Amino acid sequence: MATSTFHKLRDEIENGIVTGTLPPGSRLDEVQLASRFGVSRTPIREALMQLGAIGLVEIRPRRGAVVVNPGPNRIYEMFEVMAELEGMAGSLAARRYTEEDRAKLLAAHAECERSVKSGDTDAYYYDNEIFHRAIYEASHSGFLLDQCTALHRRLRPYRRLQLRVLNRMKVSFGEHTRIVEAILAGEAEAARELLRGHIAVQGDRFGDLIASLTSNGQKLL
Repeated sequence: MATSTFHKLRDEIENGIVTGTLPPGSRLDEVQLASRFGVSRTPIREALMQLGAIGLVEIRPRRGAVVVNPGPNRIYEMFEVMAELEGMAGSLAARRYTEEDRAKLLAAHAECERSVKSGDTDAYYYDNEIFHRAIYEASHSGFLLDQCTALHRRLRPYRRLQLRVLNRMKVSFGEHTRIVEAILAGEAEAARELLRGHIAVQGDRFGDLIASLTSNGQKLL
């Protein structure tokens, strides 16, 4: 199975969990999912393992994969930590970036702009991943890169859902522009604060995220 096709399969199951189509506590049957998506059980099994790694499903003995409900407090805590990690990455990137890092960051930013202009939130989401990874790599801290990547992966479904909130994609891109400017100007503290604000889901933004989940049938206990 091609990588892009597998990602689409995984994302479909992921979206079903986040929006409540596949509710918390429900068992994800490999045979039924394989039939539904017209694939073999192998990619389904791999997708469920990946979703288990980010905490959306739990692989249980004799029951297989079961949908997990993380709850709003857990989601908030993950975003809170992610904001601090990204802020640190941005600060270090502003101090340590190389010409190669600069080129990668600008290229990723340009791709995000193309997705914004096309209005494609899913394309923007994947371009956004590349953009943030460019910042992690520019920090030149392997351990920080690993931690940011792992938590970014766990927050993937919620960050995608955020982008579907009215005007969030355009707002996100505007924040990216200011982040790029701060990093390339070597303004470490400005880059830190801009990235913290970009990631944090406080106030209305957290309310919008939770509303997006609950309006689609997800019960966050």
